[in-house]
Amino acid sequence: MKELLERIKRLRLLVVGDVMLDKYLRGDVSRISPEAPVPVLLVDGEHSVAGGAANVALNVAALGAEVEACGFFGKDEAGETLRGILVEAGVSCDESFASSAAPTICKTRLMAGNQQICRMDWEESSGSYQPDLQSFADSLVEKANAVDAVIVSDYGKGFITDDLLVLLRREAEFLAIDPKPRRKVSYSSPDLMTPNKTESLQLAGLDKADFLDFPEEAVTEAIVEGHKPRLLAITLGGDGMLLAEDGKVLRRIPTAAREVFDVSGAGDTVIAALTLALAAGASFEESAAFANVAAGVVVGKVGTACASPEEIVAAISES
Repeated sequence: MKELLERIKRLRLLVVGDVMLDKYLRGDVSRISPEAPVPVLLVDGEHSVAGGAANVALNVAALGAEVEACGFFGKDEAGETLRGILVEAGVSCDESFASSAAPTICKTRLMAGNQQICRMDWEESSGSYQPDLQSFADSLVEKANAVDAVIVSDYGKGFITDDLLVLLRREAEFLAIDPKPRRKVSYSSPDLMTPNKTESLQLAGLDKADFLDFPEEAVTEAIVEGHKPRLLAITLGGDGMLLAEDGKVLRRIPTAAREVFDVSGAGDTVIAALTLALAAGASFEESAAFANVAAGVVVGKVGTACASPEEIVAAISES
């Protein structure tokens, strides 16, 4: 494991997708408002973290690799805060992608202790966040050619388009995609795809109500037929991770999580760690085991988080 982590430190990755800012307002609730039957949160602290594709980039950086994040950064306070968080963590951000056409996507969560009681979102329609490829195509080609792997993190906000995916599929040495099936874009022929259980059923065009147990073979067959990923890793929450290669189910590996406090961002950790391990030369099953441990570390924390190499090594030694 330590040898793998050392190889990861020599990698360069590009993360492309829907970047966003996650804000948390924390406090205590001791009474109900006299104005309406809602709790009153007495705020005693707040902090901001990177979310969406920006959190994928943070996970890559936390594991020691060099990484750049490309997405829609608004020319506003939230955008400045988000870029500041990324740069401080060692993630590169190209300021030419900043735009005043729409606000930075921002989610603010109100937390009473570890309990989320409300979320407020700031964003516009998906069309507002589409990249202008006429302006950025040359830059993206250069960036994709300069890295060991490209991760596409689609949160359904609009930055990921068919034209962008065609460009990245053509230029990337290794293309990994975390999909958002509710948007009708073509994820054709990635090297790696990492949907969760619900997303995998949507990609397969299946209704979970029609099955008592998760239909591994049917889901795999439909996703491979429709999207042609060479490697497929379906995250199943407490049921672990299903692995398939070239259309054939390999195995299901059990979850590595011991305690689950918050699943926010676990998928970001999986695609970051899995892509890094594969790019570093590990086998698919070795890479999945590595990503599984990293995700187990992250869900044991509250809020959007990352796993460090030291935490991963400690988790393996304790297992």
